Amino acid sequence: MTELRCTRESCGNALVELGKANNDIVVLSADLAGSTKTDDFAKAFPERFFNMGIAEANMMNTAAGLAVSGKIPFATTFAIFASGRAWEQIRNTIAYGNLNVKIVATHGGISVGPDGASHQGIEDMALMRLIPGMTVLVPCDAVETPKALVAASEYKGPVYVRLARLKIPVITQLTDLFIIGKSNVLREGSDVTIIACGVMVASALTAAETLLKENIKATVINAYSIKPLDTEKIISYARKTGAIVTAEEHLAAGGLGSAVAEVLAQNYPVPMEMVAINDRFGQSGEPDELMKEYHLTADDIVKACLRAVARHR
Repeated sequence: MTELRCTRESCGNALVELGKANNDIVVLSADLAGSTKTDDFAKAFPERFFNMGIAEANMMNTAAGLAVSGKIPFATTFAIFASGRAWEQIRNTIAYGNLNVKIVATHGGISVGPDGASHQGIEDMALMRLIPGMTVLVPCDAVETPKALVAASEYKGPVYVRLARLKIPVITQLTDLFIIGKSNVLREGSDVTIIACGVMVASALTAAETLLKENIKATVINAYSIKPLDTEKIISYARKTGAIVTAEEHLAAGGLGSAVAEVLAQNYPVPMEMVAINDRFGQSGEPDELMKEYHLTADDIVKACLRAVARHR
């Protein structure tokens, strides 16, 4: 049986390990340490943990000041508050100054569940991706999450890391590489390429298994680096399979699908389908119910692949 683990819990553990290895690592929380799982860091390094209260904009400005002072700040809160409430501070103070701030946003997507639309960040990847100089990472499981945080800590400049709330399948290996600007091929196929990120990567692998019943062999790419994107690999597999499907727990506008479409349009156009949220807000519900309601299941990826392959043929 596939192991299920929370990326935010893995994040909390990874921050403690980073703190042990580097005294310049500091963590800021917008009064959500229990939910973002940064409370362990607070216990381990109380002098390097700052609870900024429900004041996300102030937290980002404080993180900027710490970065100017030579620290490596990790500012943590929910995706909706990091990307929305503090967007101006991220743009004008952090990114405009190319400051070494790491923004770790948990509770991304509609799988947040019963908290509803006000707490479901479905625009965050687009909002962060369009800021000049911002790096955007979306690890797909609890094994990949610490690698994303290490990569972020070693990178000089602003980084946005998006994590989920719920437990999701562990599908990657400790030996898998995590390099900013790259991606990993998890499965090879010749008929269609599925490019997915975050919680949708596991669904993409399930979809690839189902597609075999239709005699369709799918490549599955884990696009953990949304910006910069692995353009070379996207173009290569567009040439190889002739059809592309993207899958993300995010609005169709501005996210992974948009980024991939830009690459294809400029380099090698092929039939493409997007599995994403289509111009709707979230709502309260259980995660599985919401994923079905918003057409973000493995079956929805299968249907999109069938459409893309039909268009190619």
